[in-house]
Amino acid sequence: MIIHQAGPMNFLRTLLIILLVYYAVKFVVRLFAPYLIKKAVDKVQKKAQQQYNNQKETTVEEGKTVIDKKPTQNKQSNDSVGEYVDFEEID
Repeated sequence: MIIHQAGPMNFLRTLLIILLVYYAVKFVVRLFAPYLIKKAVDKVQKKAQQQYNNQKETTVEEGKTVIDKKPTQNKQSNDSVGEYVDFEEID
């Protein structure tokens, strides 16, 4: 069984491996980043186009009258709050 000891050569070798991995990742990211960004932008643009088309389809034709009724909401008053007291300022 071989036991590796900490030494200047092992430290330099580890440092060199870390630097190589860093620059390799940096190189790969520079190659693929424009492709990934373009794909993300196209996806967002396609989604925006679909929303625009859906909105365009729901518009009313010219000359037609549309009456939108406000939905009825059953609002219940909260009587447990208490009474309202009007105060007068005295000089």
